[in-house]
Amino acid sequence: MASTTINLTLCLSLLLFTQIYADQTAKTYIIRVDSSSKPSVFPTHYHWYTAEFTEPAAILHVYDTVFHGFSAVLTHFQASSVLKHPSVLTAFEDRRRQLHTTRSPQFIGLRNQRGLWSESDYGSDVIIGIFDTGIWPERRSFSDLNLGPVPKRWRGTCEAGVRFNLRNCNRKIVGARFFDKGHQAASGFGGFVGGINETVEFRSPRDADGHGTHTASTAAGRYAFKASMEGYAAGIAKGVAPKARLAVYKVCWKDAGCFDSDILAAFDAAVNDGVDVISISIGGGEGISSPYYLDPIAIGAYGAVSRGIFVSSSAGNEGPNGMSVTNLAPWLTTVGAGTIDRDFPADVILSDGRKFSGVSLYSGVPLNGKMHPLIYPGKSGVLSASLCMENSLDPIEVRGKIVICDRGSNPRVAKGLVVKKAGGVGMILANGVSNGEGLVGDAHLIPACAVGSTEGDEIKTYLASNPAATATISFRGTVIGIKPAPVVASFSARGPNGLNPEILKPDLIAPGVNILAAWTDAVGPTGLDSDNRRSEFNILSGTSMSCPHVGGAAALLKSAHPNWSPAAIRSAMMTTASLTDNSGNPMLDESSNKHANPYDFGAGHMNLDLAMDPGLVYDITNVDYVNFLCAIEYGPKTIQVITRTPVNCPMRKPSPGNLNYPSIAALFPSRETGVSSKTFFRMVTNVGEEPNAVYRVKIEPPKGVRVSVKPWKLVFSETVRKLGYYVTVTIDSKNLVLDDSGAVFGALSWMDGKHVVRSPIVVTQIEPL
Repeated sequence: MASTTINLTLCLSLLLFTQIYADQTAKTYIIRVDSSSKPSVFPTHYHWYTAEFTEPAAILHVYDTVFHGFSAVLTHFQASSVLKHPSVLTAFEDRRRQLHTTRSPQFIGLRNQRGLWSESDYGSDVIIGIFDTGIWPERRSFSDLNLGPVPKRWRGTCEAGVRFNLRNCNRKIVGARFFDKGHQAASGFGGFVGGINETVEFRSPRDADGHGTHTASTAAGRYAFKASMEGYAAGIAKGVAPKARLAVYKVCWKDAGCFDSDILAAFDAAVNDGVDVISISIGGGEGISSPYYLDPIAIGAYGAVSRGIFVSSSAGNEGPNGMSVTNLAPWLTTVGAGTIDRDFPADVILSDGRKFSGVSLYSGVPLNGKMHPLIYPGKSGVLSASLCMENSLDPIEVRGKIVICDRGSNPRVAKGLVVKKAGGVGMILANGVSNGEGLVGDAHLIPACAVGSTEGDEIKTYLASNPAATATISFRGTVIGIKPAPVVASFSARGPNGLNPEILKPDLIAPGVNILAAWTDAVGPTGLDSDNRRSEFNILSGTSMSCPHVGGAAALLKSAHPNWSPAAIRSAMMTTASLTDNSGNPMLDESSNKHANPYDFGAGHMNLDLAMDPGLVYDITNVDYVNFLCAIEYGPKTIQVITRTPVNCPMRKPSPGNLNYPSIAALFPSRETGVSSKTFFRMVTNVGEEPNAVYRVKIEPPKGVRVSVKPWKLVFSETVRKLGYYVTVTIDSKNLVLDDSGAVFGALSWMDGKHVVRSPIVVTQIEPL
């Protein structure tokens, strides 16, 4: 009995200790404060925060531009106490996010000495802020040769640190900062290693990863002659806005992600510094999106956009799954990825003479047609072996053979390294069903070729019935003029918008497959520790690559049209986007080889030849965004978390579908039967050279849907630059048949004989929440 009592007491003591320990475990919290509540006795907000909220040592960042508040390391008990303060609007835990990992300027319609490049002087007076892993400043892409002085409005700084000094900034890289306090704080929590590994990283704006150098030069790299990656994609490398200035904000760290508290601090700094455009190839993983008031990218971007700064963000790489798109806030421009007309083909040739097409960026000693035995470790049924995971392959079985590895789990190039260590001579990287036929080139360390799901299955089937089968891999270098292109990349994240399906996301797509751009000298082109090669340029794929294309494009448009708002710039890109490929056919979806739709590509593929002169634009003010937040039933205090200032919602609740967006999404309750209608209001502004323009509407109704527009004609004049119109979408549930994506698609276009201002229309049925 005594023993039982002792055990019970011990258990209760352990439970109590566990609870106390849980309460005392510190985490980083981001605290939003109503700044107008600051008592006048405190000279600064920092003095107020450290007097009433927490100790000075606990505070990581104080935010005072895009966000009012601070981030601090607090226990659960302390955070609960802070939340009770009447001036605190909300608090949320810091989260880790991930990066969404030269011929492309021509492919989006840019031409030397004419059009948008010459009209904007290649973006020379525009400053692009890059939120990423830093920069390798010595690359030719960042030369300031023949650039004019730094724009006078620039207020930023060049922050020195490990292997980065003030001389690393110039008239091209006008500023560089790094943000690591969120990381450092996270390293102490619950065994999580979030601190910076200084054996592989630089505590400075210098890029140890490569991703930031690549995105910066994609947006604004100077002309670099004789550029290539180990001989692939040889030619002249250049960014979309070659003369634009770069401001570097290092918020992501090698192998350690990017913390919300640091991202928010970078937004605060960038807006104060005077950037014109922000490109952020970062987002939540797994296609999961937080509500806007809990999403520091959405909050920081609102603070930037509300001050006239354009923010380009990546859609994510969780495609082709539906509802995988992230960065959904309507003030963000959300960019998916398409292919360009350049490829790096390689072929798998089997012993029966059949040839299977794939891609590769292998640049080592080729196989020269020599046939080698084939093996598929996955036939054993062991998943780790089929994926060629570390230590999963038997050297006795693999030695001297070409190994078939399934795509997934570990990095594609790492699989080749596993094969090499086990004695294999080559690798066939086979897509699974989820990746379909979508392929990206990789700078493999052994002879390797990636093939689509269908080809992979055929090769495995052949091997299963011919155990003595042999194969070889041939590499065909760089091929341009590929048709069809663009094709929506299979990895590009797709709609519908999981937070507010009334706003179509992604907004558009841009080149994001096999993009050549500058690279760090800290790691090889694969990024693997064992890759000792060094390359001035690298070829990468991802919506991370498409995002800076739009950032660079926004710089050009802002330079050519300094008075355009971020919404006007996005509208110009969306309403002039292309829906056809270079064969003149409707754009395809790489994963299915079927026609793509607006859930895949938004308004279409960016076409800057037309975006410079869109005719009409759909503008959006800060008041419009506030009304949208009221429409989705955010309360005034919640909205203040995003907007910084107190708001009052209109007495009559607005409709979220009436935000003046360049696309229209009509949602009908799936339980309703019979005929239903929805009416939307839009306002367009004439930005064309002809003030007396007359536009007439052309309607392409979705299948089984009636669409009417009033008025059907818009007459502009010297005094009438803005005109509104109503769109009524009518369905009869008996006749409405939604396609595989759960929607039907159409469009409306305003035309004056010169301009076509096109908006996609999406019609779907949803279960009411």
